[in-house]
Amino acid sequence: MTEQQAREEMVKLGASFFARGYATGSAGNLSLLLEDGTLLATPTGSCLGELQADRLSKVTLEGEWLSGDKPSKEIAFHRALYVGDSECKAVVHLHSHYLTALSCLEGLDTQNCIRPFTPYVVMRVGDVPVVPYYKPGDTRLADDLSQLAGQYRAFLLANHGPVVIGKSLREAADNTEELEETARLMFTLGDRAIRYLSAGEVAELRSR
Repeated sequence: MTEQQAREEMVKLGASFFARGYATGSAGNLSLLLEDGTLLATPTGSCLGELQADRLSKVTLEGEWLSGDKPSKEIAFHRALYVGDSECKAVVHLHSHYLTALSCLEGLDTQNCIRPFTPYVVMRVGDVPVVPYYKPGDTRLADDLSQLAGQYRAFLLANHGPVVIGKSLREAADNTEELEETARLMFTLGDRAIRYLSAGEVAELRSR
């Protein structure tokens, strides 16, 4: 994929997220790793529904702003994930409704906040750890994610929302949507008795 194609894909996926209610206002940010080792990211304060290909931020893995509009202050935790996980080629961070609601609950299992009850999250994402609350842009978000990078494909930032990686921006987007749908199911089921997948069933899914 050329850089121009990558820019157009980011604009297209950002617009799709916004049109379907996964992103509101200027919340959330996207990034992807270009073939030359630099990052393409959504600018600070930008609306995912109104991105412009030629104004996307371009930065180095060290954080140097190369071109485009000023990058989001949260680019630091994106960079931490790329540096810590060689398989990470894209990052999606949204404030989507159900996952953000989940992130605000007390008593979540910080090792895996989504106990498996459908096969899809297990196959696409796996365990989802919870990162402690820090104010947006706090460098400790990057520090904590760097410690988890390479072990997980998705994270839930407490009182904030999801961060999902992928081997492409499309994969990261698809995985984010799967997580959001699972969180929606969790709130739909509420306090009803749930038939969770057994350890054996989870192991079978992970062996595929």
